[in-house]
Amino acid sequence: METFERAVDEYGPGQLWVGSFAAVLLVAVGAVMAAPQAVWDRFLWQYFWGPVYADAKAASCAEMTASGPQPLYDGCRAAIQEGRLIAEPGYTIVSEIGYMLILVYMLVGVYFLLERLDIAEDPKLYFAFVPFMLLGGALRTVEDATDRAVDAGVSPIVEYPLSSLIISPVIYGTVFLLTLLVLVVCVDLEQRGIVDSYYRTTGAVGSIFVAVTLLYLTFVALTREYATLYPSVLITTVALASALSYGLYRLFESYRPALNDGTGYIGLLVIWGHAIDGVANVLLADWLDALNVPLTYYPKHPANAFIIEATESLQSAGLTAAIGTSWPFLIVKLAVASLVVSLFNQEFIDDSPRYALLLLIAVTAVGLGPGTRDMLRATFGI
Repeated sequence: METFERAVDEYGPGQLWVGSFAAVLLVAVGAVMAAPQAVWDRFLWQYFWGPVYADAKAASCAEMTASGPQPLYDGCRAAIQEGRLIAEPGYTIVSEIGYMLILVYMLVGVYFLLERLDIAEDPKLYFAFVPFMLLGGALRTVEDATDRAVDAGVSPIVEYPLSSLIISPVIYGTVFLLTLLVLVVCVDLEQRGIVDSYYRTTGAVGSIFVAVTLLYLTFVALTREYATLYPSVLITTVALASALSYGLYRLFESYRPALNDGTGYIGLLVIWGHAIDGVANVLLADWLDALNVPLTYYPKHPANAFIIEATESLQSAGLTAAIGTSWPFLIVKLAVASLVVSLFNQEFIDDSPRYALLLLIAVTAVGLGPGTRDMLRATFGI
């Protein structure tokens, strides 16, 4: 312990984090070289890169063969039963735990970077990052559009391997790095006196990125046969999510005002981001027919799939026919988001404003990013 404290005093926590990052990469590369089949084929590829590869190829799954990975467009169940090494698009419990650990580790690194830049103590920076959360979901929808383009025999705007940068979960890293780049540039512009506020400029740049991406998706929906515009999905999702989140916010304000004291409108946006995710999932799973959207979507997250399966087994057939089986997911999202917001009291935020801000941004992003993707995918019929 004393040795660690001396190292922190001598090099600083930021440099130690960079050193630990380099060490992790070296250990990972060494492990892959020492045991490629066990470490790469049966762990890193099967649970992490294989699903991205299959998704990028618009395949039902991908198989690791002696000559390398191969996309499979049918026969995945049979391949799994035969004991072949298969990776399917989407998430698994293993990958979600892995990504959660990576997220926490990277947040620590970002904290040290923001500390070095001496920024991110102002809560206003949170609002500057909201457009980038929306951008992640919008760019993920662009990749969905490339899959549909390939299926229709049309050359997509982004092809593999570049398309892998906007596939979940790699897209989180892509948007993360883009956001950091824009932030650092905007901080430099403010220090040079070129802009008045780095966080306003950061938010403006993010908003422009979102607008351009949405314009592209609208163009695709209006001019390509493989996509169709369904604005009812966007309107319904935003309206319901806004009503539910604002209703909870006002309820807390009336009966438990202490829950809102620490975060204020930031807490409202945290709940809204997860409400978008919850409402979008419910609409896509059970209510697209009511919105006259002739599409079918299936949950890719294990937690969502588990909730649907559990509800289907416990709920009566009549109730299932009336309200569907995905509605508990929305309740869980709202409850968890409200609980998280309640943990950020004024004392915590005053003691660690930079750390609290980063956590609030991360909590919002893991809801608003996937929710935006689901909402826009159905909105543009992709």
